[in-house]
Amino acid sequence: MPAAACVELSLSETNLGRQIEGLLTGLYDVGLATSCEASSGLTAKPVWREPLALAVPARSPLLAYTHVPLPEARRYPMVLWDPAACAGIHLQVDRILHDVTDAPIVAERVASSALMMTLVAAGYGTGLAPTAQIVAYRPLGVLMRPLAGLSPQLITYLLRPKAEANDSLSRFAQRAIRVGSMQLGNLVGEASPDPA
Repeated sequence: MPAAACVELSLSETNLGRQIEGLLTGLYDVGLATSCEASSGLTAKPVWREPLALAVPARSPLLAYTHVPLPEARRYPMVLWDPAACAGIHLQVDRILHDVTDAPIVAERVASSALMMTLVAAGYGTGLAPTAQIVAYRPLGVLMRPLAGLSPQLITYLLRPKAEANDSLSRFAQRAIRVGSMQLGNLVGEASPDPA
């Protein structure tokens, strides 16, 4: 029986621009991003989706709704994703918010879900974020409300050079897709509104 091949795995975190540059120059073999705005030398394949919902402070009038209408949510200040630091999720959330004619009232722009949830808990505004992240901050007084008539999803993409992938990368991509589909099944139950 042949010995199993050893595959070295090294994880790093970087912004989208550096990730794309690293993929094109061979620094990285594969990347995960919430943006498919890849250059011509890369492919972007969706690997998993997470439900997005409204993070609402514990004393918000929006808690009167079990599903918040988007125009109503936009009447209140919002904590939004920073377009430079969080380009992928910013673009996806921005597309949702611009389906309504009124511009959102921006309370703050943030580069992390931890800061978003802290500001929401403190009452600075609401935020549109992955459901699992909102649920994790329930003990701090952040409650989750789905949007009425919408089921927005945050899509995470597997980015890699267009050149044919070796066996290890192909197996990694298949495993990421499998794990993503299992994770989506676990998140479906978390999309129900928190009790007020």
